[in-house]
Amino acid sequence: MPSEQDAILVVDDQPANLKVLLSFLQEHDYRVYMVDSGQRALDILPKIQPDLVLLDVMMPGMNGFEICKRIKADKDLAALPVIFMTALDSVGDKMAGFSAGAVDYITKPFQQLEVLARINTHITLRKRERELEEALEEIKTLTGILPICSYCKQIRNDEGYWQQVEEYITEHSEAIFSHGVCPSCYQKVMNDLKKERAFDS
Repeated sequence: MPSEQDAILVVDDQPANLKVLLSFLQEHDYRVYMVDSGQRALDILPKIQPDLVLLDVMMPGMNGFEICKRIKADKDLAALPVIFMTALDSVGDKMAGFSAGAVDYITKPFQQLEVLARINTHITLRKRERELEEALEEIKTLTGILPICSYCKQIRNDEGYWQQVEEYITEHSEAIFSHGVCPSCYQKVMNDLKKERAFDS
């Protein structure tokens, strides 16, 4: 289900379509922005930063394919999922939509439950992408130069305190450690045990 922050920009030049989508999406707790032209969509997008765009293909002036291409060419908007809404249902039209950068295609006249399912799916996917991007950013904090003791192998953290390597990595990532004994250490332990037994005897 959408959260209160989930926002959708609907771009369609038909007032009847805008009215139906506005009522339906608001019932499902989306914040809805509506414009009736491609240029208005491009003007408002940087200001509202929606989670998804529902975009009509056939509009006067700039059509949906061109609008989508411009969205994808903007580095600040390129990751924004765009779903086309259109009466065009040929394979060629759908391929043109995907080539322009759309993530999905809804054929008019649309079924409201289908629209909702596709919107939910692509907003959820975008959220997962953001979570992955954030996780990768956190991992990058481990790629710099880390002060490590040559003897005890502890790492000096940002506050200047020394920590065990696994403690430091656990705090800066979601890594979980499972402890074992490498072959070299195993051999050393066995040799030490043999020496202790020989000494005791």
